[in-house]
Amino acid sequence: MILLVREDREYLREPGDTLETDLGVLEIPEDPAPGETLATHLGTEFTVRELRGPDFARHFQRSGAPMLPRDIGLVIGHTGVGAGDRVLDAGTGTGVLAAYLGRCGAEVLTYERDAEATVVARENMALAEVGDTVDVREGDVLEAIEERPMGTGGVETDTGNPDPRSDEPIAGSGDTGSAEERATAGGPLASGLGEPFDLLTLDTADAPAVIERAPELLVPGAFCAVYSPFVESAREVVETARGAGLAVDTYETIQRELDVDERGTRPTTAGVGHTGFLSICRFE
Repeated sequence: MILLVREDREYLREPGDTLETDLGVLEIPEDPAPGETLATHLGTEFTVRELRGPDFARHFQRSGAPMLPRDIGLVIGHTGVGAGDRVLDAGTGTGVLAAYLGRCGAEVLTYERDAEATVVARENMALAEVGDTVDVREGDVLEAIEERPMGTGGVETDTGNPDPRSDEPIAGSGDTGSAEERATAGGPLASGLGEPFDLLTLDTADAPAVIERAPELLVPGAFCAVYSPFVESAREVVETARGAGLAVDTYETIQRELDVDERGTRPTTAGVGHTGFLSICRFE
């Protein structure tokens, strides 16, 4: 997929498609290059743009309000997540955070309770070209944690994958393809909850219950990032994290845009710019 951009207009299309607007008809070539200029039959020009992280928040199919780039930037900046890290994410929603983490090179196992939202998120991962490293599973992450076989030290010793000859799903995994596909796919598809994680990201109402299990889910020095829409829920997250022996800091996310014109420069008066509260916990 590519973006066709002109001033304040953006159109998401596949190579070879036809774009029809009031600005004319544009026949998109099979191999458009980023930065290339394409013209409609009326001579109106559009620029080809390759999809990147901020574009996902605008063009993903939505199943709810997605996490915004300002919040995702804090998650990435404060946790240092990078290529090769294993991430357990709960509350997939639209999947913007999962896509960002996948584009960073992390392997992401993400759980979503809602069946329709799960389907949407999987389609969005395909659009972001991270379907091989982001495993979207329908189910409750707490149930999946409870049902996994446990070894010493709270870390699962079995991979959690059934016999490849069986079509029985992994406990709590939802519909993620055949057992053989999961067992041979590699990355998060193969190991599931069978190994500890480098990052835990939570955007669910029951986040405190998952935080209580963080010490058995994370490698030493790993992080847990929790998004909370209300002060009360953020406080519960902090208290639970401290009770679990995690170091924790909480931030309010506020972003102000600047209006720049011939009169001068000043913060915009439109909107508050507040999105929520982000708690960053660390398992020492």
